[in-house]
Amino acid sequence: QVRLVESGGGLVQAGGSLRLSCAASLRPFNNYHMGWFRQAPGKEREFVAAITWNSGLTYYTESVRGRFTISRDNVKQMVFLEMNSLKPEDTAVYYCAADVSRVNIQQAPGYWGQGTHVTVSS
Repeated sequence: QVRLVESGGGLVQAGGSLRLSCAASLRPFNNYHMGWFRQAPGKEREFVAAITWNSGLTYYTESVRGRFTISRDNVKQMVFLEMNSLKPEDTAVYYCAADVSRVNIQQAPGYWGQGTHVTVSS
């Protein structure tokens, strides 16, 4: 059974930092590209970042490039999203995602976590 469990969300002031984690039960984990999406109140879910199975490539949406960093640990079967210089517009529910396709992981992943809330106060 595939499970993606996010943690690390919370309330932070603008300019602050948070680190999101996602624990994955995928067999084998290194077959999967991993990603993060977010959904702000009243908006559609959007792509944030993705990382290929061997960490060889990373992808970011333009609004977070230079502030967010995605990484993964294939031994621990975890993926992380380091978020710095947070802005109020980063407030959203953040979802961990997985897919074997490099295209799908940025558009329509096959597997999703339940999400973790991030609130950035001004």
